[in-house]
Amino acid sequence: MSDFDRNIAARRGFGAEQAVAVDAGLRAYMIRVYNYMATGVALTGVVSWLTFNAAVTTGANGALALTSFGQTLYSGPVAIGLFLATLGLVFFMSFRIDKLQVSTAMALFMAYAALLGVMLSSIFLTYTGTSITRVFFISAASFGALSMYGYTTQRDLSAMGSFLIMGLFGLILAMLVNMFLKSTGLDFVISAIGVLIFAGLTAWDTQRIKEMYDVSDDGTIAGRKAVMGALALYLDFINMFLFLLRFLGDRR
Repeated sequence: MSDFDRNIAARRGFGAEQAVAVDAGLRAYMIRVYNYMATGVALTGVVSWLTFNAAVTTGANGALALTSFGQTLYSGPVAIGLFLATLGLVFFMSFRIDKLQVSTAMALFMAYAALLGVMLSSIFLTYTGTSITRVFFISAASFGALSMYGYTTQRDLSAMGSFLIMGLFGLILAMLVNMFLKSTGLDFVISAIGVLIFAGLTAWDTQRIKEMYDVSDDGTIAGRKAVMGALALYLDFINMFLFLLRFLGDRR
């Protein structure tokens, strides 16, 4: 890991001592990215669980029933509003990141993670809590291995990234089509491809985020990069978890 980082420094024209400084700076930068990402994932999980408990009650026969809050939350208009709000936050951060203060960008990221937690609370209606926990840890282990590969590999993953982005657009189109077809066979294929795409994106995004690091960045620029890098990895993890849950989750 260290040798690869020093090779990057050498290509940028740094000497041995400066290469060591770059290596330490890069590690601190990546740790910051992962800490931000982990905070977002934790917030999503907590908000999702609390929302589910507020939206659902258990009847006398043990069956789940929606409270008045749950009926409102999971209704069409509110669900669509939440989706548009989360989508708007991602686009706003992506296009305005160069003008945002680091604290503002971080607050927007946390707001996005919380809103997504509200949206994802519905998975507790479909899958058992035990299977959700199991799939979460499987996703975390897979994410860690793939991200480590993206960080340490000397192979240029940019070509793979372009292919994966095109595959992602195809995946979204297939999901929209299957909303009308409701094909179980196509749903299985979509889930399998989704896992593969976000597994690849995890490695690619990690390498891309690593290469974004520049020793000459000031605190504001480095902070903005760290927030956007955390957002990218957060999305990779959440999507990989959701697609794996469709495979491995135990339905109620």
